[in-house]
Amino acid sequence: MEAAAVAVPLSGADGAWWRELLAPYTRPSVARSAGDVLTSVVPYLGLSVGMYFLLGVSYWLVLALSIPTAGFLLRTFVLFHDCAHGSFLPSRRGNNWLGTFCGLLVYSTFLPWRHEHAIHHATAGDLDRRGMGDVDTWTVAEFRSHSLPMRVGYRLFRNPLVMFGLGPIWALIIQPRFPMAWMRPRLRRAVYATNIALAVAVGGVCWAIGWKDYLLVQGPTAWLAGSAGVFLFYVQHQFEDVYWKHSDSWTYPEAALQGSSYLDLPRVLHFFTGNIGYHHLHHLQARIPNYNLPRAHEEHPQFQDVPTLSLWDGINASRLKLYDEEHGRLITWRELRTARF
Repeated sequence: MEAAAVAVPLSGADGAWWRELLAPYTRPSVARSAGDVLTSVVPYLGLSVGMYFLLGVSYWLVLALSIPTAGFLLRTFVLFHDCAHGSFLPSRRGNNWLGTFCGLLVYSTFLPWRHEHAIHHATAGDLDRRGMGDVDTWTVAEFRSHSLPMRVGYRLFRNPLVMFGLGPIWALIIQPRFPMAWMRPRLRRAVYATNIALAVAVGGVCWAIGWKDYLLVQGPTAWLAGSAGVFLFYVQHQFEDVYWKHSDSWTYPEAALQGSSYLDLPRVLHFFTGNIGYHHLHHLQARIPNYNLPRAHEEHPQFQDVPTLSLWDGINASRLKLYDEEHGRLITWRELRTARF
C-alpha cells in the first residue's frame, strides 16, 4: 500500500480549497446517467431472467452466470448510492424516485439509508462519533476494557468468514427490514412501505416461478453482490495508516483524503463497482457522480497523493482488527498478543 501525506492545505483558512476545484465535476449528465442505468439495472434484470431459463439446463450455468449478474447488481447499488447523495440526476425528485426504485432491487429503503449514509460522511474518521454507517471498530484500550463476552463477540464480528460470509445476509436482507430506534416516523413509514413493496414484488415472482427457483436464482447473486459490497465498504476506511482523530482535532478534508482509500482496481472492476474505489474523492465531494470521479482524480495530481490500495492490499486489510491510538494505526490480533501495543 502506498500512503503519503496530502501535499496541499487541508484545514484552516485554505480548508475549502477543494470546493471550487471540484465544482465542475459535480454537474450530472442525464445522458451519462441514463447510460449507467442501461449498463446496470437493465443487464441485471435481463441476466436474472436468463438464469431462470437456465435452471432447466444446468445449475452450474446458473451459478456461473450469477457472477456477472452480481456485478451488475453491485453497480445498481452504486446508482442507489449516488441518488442518495443527490448527485446522479439534476433534479431532487428524479434522484428520489430512481433511488427508491433501485432500493427495491438492492433490498434497501432509500430515505433511511440516505439519512444514515449522510451521517457516515459527516463523521468518518471521528473517534468520538463512531457507530453510524461504519464498520464497528474498537480501539486497543476499549478492547482491553470490555468484558470477555463482549471481546469474544467483537472477535467473531471481525472474523472475515462472518463479516464477508454472514455479513451480506444481515446487511442486505435482514437488517433493512427493521426500523431503527433513531428513525423519525417518516423514516419508519418508509421502511414499512419498502417491506410491503418487496413482499408484493417477491411474492409475485415466487407465485409465477416458484419460491425454490426464486431462491436458486436470487440467492447466489444477492450473496455475491452483498459480499463484494461489504468488502468494498470495509477497505475504503480500514487500512493500516487510516485517519482516526478525536473531534477536537478532526477535520473533514483530512478525514476524506487520509481516512478514505483510493482502491486502484483493474478497469473492469472499476466498471462493476461504479468507480466507488475513488473513495477519497467521493468523501471529499459527495456530489460528484460516479462517472466523473476518475476524471477528477486524473486531472489533479494532489488527489493522487493519498492512501492507495491494490486489490491484494484490500484483501490483506481484513487482518486489521483494532485501532491503536498511541501509534495512530490499525493493528492485527497477532500484534496485540505480542504486546507491541
